[in-house]
Amino acid sequence: MVWKYVCVLALAAMLLLAFSTVSRSKVPRIKEPPGASQIPSQFTEEERVAMKEALQGAIQIPTVSFSAEESNTTALAEFGEYIQKVFPTVFNTSFIQHEVVGEYSYLFTVQGSDPTLQPYMLMAHFDVVPPGEGWEVPPFSGLERDGFIYGRGTLDNKNSVMAILQALKLLLIRNYIPRRSFFIVLGHDEEITGKNGAQKISALLQARGVQLAFIVDECGFILDGFIPNLEKPFAQISVSEKGGINLMMEVNMTPGHSSAPPEETSIGILAAAVSRLEQTPMPNMFGEGPLKITLEHLANEFPFPINIVLGNLWLFQPLISRLMERNYIMNALVRTTTALTMFNAGVKVNVIPQQAQATVNFRIHPAQTVQEVLELIKNIVADDRVQYHVLNAFDPLPISPSDDQALGYQLLRRTIQSVFPEINIVVPGICIANTDSRHFVNLSAGIYQFNPVYLQPQSFSSIHGINEKISVQAYETQVKFIFEFIQNADIDRMPVSHWHEL
Repeated sequence: MVWKYVCVLALAAMLLLAFSTVSRSKVPRIKEPPGASQIPSQFTEEERVAMKEALQGAIQIPTVSFSAEESNTTALAEFGEYIQKVFPTVFNTSFIQHEVVGEYSYLFTVQGSDPTLQPYMLMAHFDVVPPGEGWEVPPFSGLERDGFIYGRGTLDNKNSVMAILQALKLLLIRNYIPRRSFFIVLGHDEEITGKNGAQKISALLQARGVQLAFIVDECGFILDGFIPNLEKPFAQISVSEKGGINLMMEVNMTPGHSSAPPEETSIGILAAAVSRLEQTPMPNMFGEGPLKITLEHLANEFPFPINIVLGNLWLFQPLISRLMERNYIMNALVRTTTALTMFNAGVKVNVIPQQAQATVNFRIHPAQTVQEVLELIKNIVADDRVQYHVLNAFDPLPISPSDDQALGYQLLRRTIQSVFPEINIVVPGICIANTDSRHFVNLSAGIYQFNPVYLQPQSFSSIHGINEKISVQAYETQVKFIFEFIQNADIDRMPVSHWHEL
């Protein structure tokens, strides 16, 4: 019904405009650099079996981050021993230095042959969230079923940890020596803010005076089936990441006996406050940030007349911004989201509690700041009896460049076109989650997030949900992607761009 409504309005607008000429979206087409001959990304059957079994072994180690105060430290230590056992070539190569930071995180420095080229960084994390109940297979089994490997971490984010190390190992045994130096950061506490892993590694590199050409972390995917009426999958490289606030709201009232309750209780007051937050969404920020550019790049892939609507956002922006709100994933792209995640109150069935607490998680749109959102929260709640305690907060990442001279973005795009020749749409986007890369904003102006894996809506729901899995073929392709990307990164700079209309 939503898109039928769009079609009717678009057709009406066209009649009013008397079929006037409309603009067509354009995306840069980069002439590929000649470069040196590369090592082909072809793996033997023995290598393919080994990479699959290595991932399965990694999934079997329950590296769970339960909370900021509790992690499975035994498993974290075991994982470090495991990767040293599986990837001895990486740990024993003379031009690769490895360091353990914050007890469990790993920093690898891969020294290139050309010191004039600015280094870059590849990132991933090996801690996972608790698995929850209802899995079809044990969540730490690494079981292979119907071509898929099941287990917590297969998509978030042990697949990237293992793929990076696997690709580097395969390059090294083929006698590869990089021209451009690069770092690999493998965090152990990303799921609980990364303060002991990535944050300490960032401080260490800053103290050494390191500046990076670009950073690549998790988050973006090849998205398939997320947007109605868009039949083709497309690659989204995230160029910004939402900020966040974990806010505890608290109400304290006089306790009493439930037989003579007061007019309002701490629970009732807090419940009303939280309800107001849920019923009053944060402002729609469509038009500010990368999403507008994303839709302009996708416009010509939609059928008529949706392509006309998206190709002329100067006219249809108010309509599109409202339609985006109707899909929960699209809604997360256009505004700061509000999610009540914890509610605690009461000690006994016949006691009016003195205190009630609720924890609310806000994911901040790139066009807003922590302070702006806090002010909005207080104005919406409008009750002085509610107290606010910011547990932690951070602003969104700056928007990284995605033009034709943005080295990291264009190297990702080039590798996507090589490894996924069926994908002809590559767009910048927003990461609605939070990653360790936010700790490195002082080291690079180009922070990009991309996981070279197809993601469907059902796969998305398994991340932090149940039955998380990755196909064996998809994991092999991820290894291939990184294998090629590391080699692609050895070019000096991006060549001059050429623009062609789609």
